[in-house]
Amino acid sequence: MSIKTVVICGPTASGKTALSVMLAKSAGGEIVSADSMQIYKGMDIGTAKVTPDEMQGVPHHMIDIVSPTENYSTGRYVAEAAEVIADVHGRGKIPFIVGGTGMYIDNLVDGTRFGAPAADEAVREKFTALFDEKGGETMLTELAKFDEITANRLHPNDKKRIVRAFEVYEMTGKPISVWDSESKLIKSPYEAVYIGLKTQDREVLYNRINERVDEMFDLGLVGEVEKLLKDGVPTDCTAMQAIGYKEVVTALSGECSLDEARDAIKQNSRRYAKRQLTWFRRNQRINWFDTDVTDIDEIYNICQKLAGFAK
Repeated sequence: MSIKTVVICGPTASGKTALSVMLAKSAGGEIVSADSMQIYKGMDIGTAKVTPDEMQGVPHHMIDIVSPTENYSTGRYVAEAAEVIADVHGRGKIPFIVGGTGMYIDNLVDGTRFGAPAADEAVREKFTALFDEKGGETMLTELAKFDEITANRLHPNDKKRIVRAFEVYEMTGKPISVWDSESKLIKSPYEAVYIGLKTQDREVLYNRINERVDEMFDLGLVGEVEKLLKDGVPTDCTAMQAIGYKEVVTALSGECSLDEARDAIKQNSRRYAKRQLTWFRRNQRINWFDTDVTDIDEIYNICQKLAGFAK
């Protein structure tokens, strides 16, 4: 029997938190975050992490679960979030998957199982050094000799995934594209209703993003980054490459002013929102709502009916 879930997705600053809490409260549900940066402890302001007040008593999961120094993969997210969903469902609650990280949502809801082996640091270092020596174009040419499918979909600058493809083949003798295709043969355990939030006028969304960034600075984003650095979080780790953090680090190192960092965060956030929309629009299952032309209460009422728990 499939587990009924509700997915609420969309770009940053589109209103996902408010709607998800409203719906989860009315349905007796719990929220499973699908945000690749809100998983990190101590990174609250720059990730616009949901606050206790905003939660309104609704349990939230997959937030504050790892140190910023840890590497966290999509495969690990899918495995851990699936356990949470099973627990929520087992207690008679409806799991709400909420966030803007499309890769997390797609792989979780589609039931992807990551069978490829975990990283081997020695093998990874070997191919990282090879990439640095030969470059992305040459590495893709070599990759195509045993995994043409993966080579054709990767960009020469995608060092991480190119190295991973060589690593998996070296360790298993099987291309990573084969591992991926085998994982997709597994039937999804979820019956998902998709709700997407966006704005009809892109400038409305961009203005919301700009206002959110200003609010982050008012709330103490710079101090948050300073504390992370003081606690020994490396500037080159994945967490510190997040939008909002890398720009402030640049300012603190003297390479630009804080005002320039603020402007860069706004610009990079707008670009990220555009990429998020591009990703989600490929998913034909999403029921879209424009939050700049439809009142949140009306969206709430329609979504209740869509999800099948209207009173």
